[in-house]
Amino acid sequence: MTQSRLLRMDNIGVVVESLDAAVAFFAELGLMLEGRATIEGAWAGRITGLGDQRVEIAMMVTPDGHGRLELSRFLAPAVVADHRNAPVNALGYLRAMFTVSDIDDTLARLRNHGAELVGEVVQYEEAYRLCYIRGPEGLLIGLAEPLGANR
Repeated sequence: MTQSRLLRMDNIGVVVESLDAAVAFFAELGLMLEGRATIEGAWAGRITGLGDQRVEIAMMVTPDGHGRLELSRFLAPAVVADHRNAPVNALGYLRAMFTVSDIDDTLARLRNHGAELVGEVVQYEEAYRLCYIRGPEGLLIGLAEPLGANR
C-alpha cells in the first residue's frame, strides 16, 4: 500500500471586506493578480459547510510562482466573525510573512495603502530585518529583509 504524501501548499485564504483594496495592497507588496472570479452555488457550500454561498475571490501569486494568497469577499452568507485585530498571541492563524528586498522602501509604499507598523523594525542577528504591519482591514502581515549571507 502506497502512503499518501504532501505535494505542496497551494494557497492561504484571507477573507476581506474590500477585495479591490486588498488586491491593490498585495499588488503593491509585489504579488501579481492571477485571476478573479465569483464562486457560487451549493457545490461550493458543500466544501465549506456554508450551504448556498456566493463569494468573490482574487488569487494573488508571488513573483517566483510558488506561493499564492486567495482573497475572498463573502456576499452570502454574511460574515459572522471578525478576527482581524487580534493580537499576535491570539489562537489561530497569526499572519502571513513575506520576504522583501528592501523593508524600508516596502514600508513606505505600503503606507500609501494604509499599512501601519505594529511595533518597530528590528534586526535579528546578521540574518534579517523584521517587522509586523497591519495591512488592509487590519490584517497582520510580516515582512523580512534578508541580510548578509541570507540575501
